[in-house]
Amino acid sequence: MSPTRRTAVAAGVFFLITEIAAIAGLMLYRPVLTDADYVLKAGADPRVLLGGVFELILVGAIVGTAVTLYPVVRRQHHAAALGYLCVRLLEAVVIVVGILSVLSVVTLRRDVAGTAGADDASLVTAARALVALHDWAFLLGPNVALGANSLLLAHLLYRSRLVPRSIAVLGLIGGPLICASATAVLFGLYQQVSTWGTLAALPVFAWEISLAGYLILRGFAPAAASGGDAPTDPVRAELSPV
Repeated sequence: MSPTRRTAVAAGVFFLITEIAAIAGLMLYRPVLTDADYVLKAGADPRVLLGGVFELILVGAIVGTAVTLYPVVRRQHHAAALGYLCVRLLEAVVIVVGILSVLSVVTLRRDVAGTAGADDASLVTAARALVALHDWAFLLGPNVALGANSLLLAHLLYRSRLVPRSIAVLGLIGGPLICASATAVLFGLYQQVSTWGTLAALPVFAWEISLAGYLILRGFAPAAASGGDAPTDPVRAELSPV
């Protein structure tokens, strides 16, 4: 297996892991998000902590996609590829902030709730503030940042033909759509985790799944991956020696 083929397989596997870990993590720690009095109850801490583990796996896979794909797509357009790398890493950082806020609710429930002198109303307020921080991080990370980096990567893959353009089009549609959905959530048109939010996320989900499957099964288009028919980055071309 050639190095380029290994890179394609690794990127595809990382994309699959992001989808699995994101869904599993959200389902596992959801009780913290939906139960306003979670901090005062018996809780489901093992489940929530397992959700935190899946979120960390998600972060690792996101970084994996960024680092794995960057050397390939930078041959197509260095500035756009660097933008993809930076925004993908930003998405990972924001997700870390979100899961830290969820795990902090668990700490409050374990270490403070039920102790002598604890103010239940203040604990609930603090827990709700931490959940609100998670919700904002979830909006800015797996929505806005994801939409932006999906659009950048899809643009690079579309113009370079590293993968079929039909797959890249899903990213070109899904990226702006999930950003538009995040804007709608920001202005209170509907809830983040809702039917409309799910429908808006489907094209990005289809984009990442189809991209993952193609990279694992077929890899990059050989000529495009080698840079043979790749569009030239005008900035790099201008700086290159004659």
